Amino acid sequence: MSMLEFEGKSYEVDEEGYLQDWQVWNEGLAAEMAKQDGLTLTNPHWEVIRFLRSYFEKYQIAPMVKILTKEIGKVLGSEKGNTKYLYELYPAGPAKQACRYAGLPKPTGCV
Repeated sequence: MSMLEFEGKSYEVDEEGYLQDWQVWNEGLAAEMAKQDGLTLTNPHWEVIRFLRSYFEKYQIAPMVKILTKEIGKVLGSEKGNTKYLYELYPAGPAKQACRYAGLPKPTGCV
């Protein structure tokens, strides 16, 4: 198991950088993961991250991109619930990359 060091604490992550325990997550950790990827999280990024955490708390699953797009469209509107918008925010894959920043497991169906 790999470890992610942040602010004097160690967090267990898998080989792809996903937290092993979604409940130890905090916003600073998300910002650090994004920084390591060369991204700065903006309000639109946080909307998606908070949506994902809420979705996970309700359903106990991280949604694949097709479901993520559909569900974000229902909650945040069609201008945000589309793959073009989400890929602009998360170029490495909206479900995969955003779930990692949100401290959630890798979505089902992601390779």
